[in-house]
Parts: sequence; C-alpha cells; structure tokens
Amino acid sequence: MFAANGYDGTGTEQIVAEARVTRGALYHHFRDKADLFRAVMEEAAGEVARRLTDDQSQSDRSSLDEISDGVSAFLDVCVAGDFQRIVLIDGPRVLGEQAWDQLVERHGRSLLEEWLTRAVSAGDMDPLPARPLARLLIAMLTEASLAIAGAPDPAATRAELGITLTRLLDGMRPR
Repeated sequence: MFAANGYDGTGTEQIVAEARVTRGALYHHFRDKADLFRAVMEEAAGEVARRLTDDQSQSDRSSLDEISDGVSAFLDVCVAGDFQRIVLIDGPRVLGEQAWDQLVERHGRSLLEEWLTRAVSAGDMDPLPARPLARLLIAMLTEASLAIAGAPDPAATRAELGITLTRLLDGMRPR
C-alpha cells in the first residue's frame, strides 16, 4: 500500500482493513504509522541487499566486475517500483536523514566494504583501504539513487549515472 499510494496516501484505516487486523493489533506491534513505515522501508532495503548478494554468489566473474554488476543492479532498482517509492522518495522525507543513514549503513556500506576487501584480496583492484573507499562509493551511490528517484526521466538519469560510476570503478583496476 505504501508503494502504490505513498506514505501520505495510505491511511491506517486502509492498513488494518487490508491486513484484517484491529487497530489495537496494529498499535500493539507498531507505535504509529511512521513506525510501521520504518519496518516496511527496512524490509524493502533488506530485500534489495539480499538480491544483490545472491546475484554475487552465483557469478564466476572477477570481484571488481561483480561490484560493477551490483552497482548496475542497484541503479536499476532505483528507476521505479516499490524500492524507489518507499526507500528513496518517502523514506528520507518521512523518517529523516538519520533513519536514511542507518539504513544505508546496515544494508549498503558494510556490504560494499566486504566486496571491496574481496576484490583487493583477489588482486582485481589496486590495494586501497576498503572502509574509506566504501564510504565514498556509498556516498556516490546514495546521491545517484536519490537523483534517479527525483529525476523527470529516471531511466535517462540512471543511464548517465551508470556510465559515470562504471568508469570510476574501472579506474580501480590494477595498472
């Protein structure tokens, strides 16, 4: 419902009717609509992270190519759909920057740091400290995702940002 109608267009009356629970049951599990939305946003972000991780575990490509594929897949998710509406558009507005930062930390930076560490260990990229590099790449991916979600033409913006991010990642290959 949050994906289809947005946060503001989804009322608790609709939620309890659709879920076939009482208002009391809803408020037993969640403080308010924002708390429920936080759980939905967490689930949407977690699902994307799981999907990206699953895609990585089934690849026989180099670690840096896997990172590039993961970045590309993430940008694709930002173009439309539930993730875009819940996590990128309504999430930061409804829950604020701190909730957004925590979500990025939990589902993005640590995952990217792990992938970068693997790429350095495999010799697929120049030795760089993974933690600060992950922080910088996450900042770029965060900005890219928000730019895609807010663009008049999300697909065109995704294409432009994808080319740029791929070029940056290619620059980390061993010389």
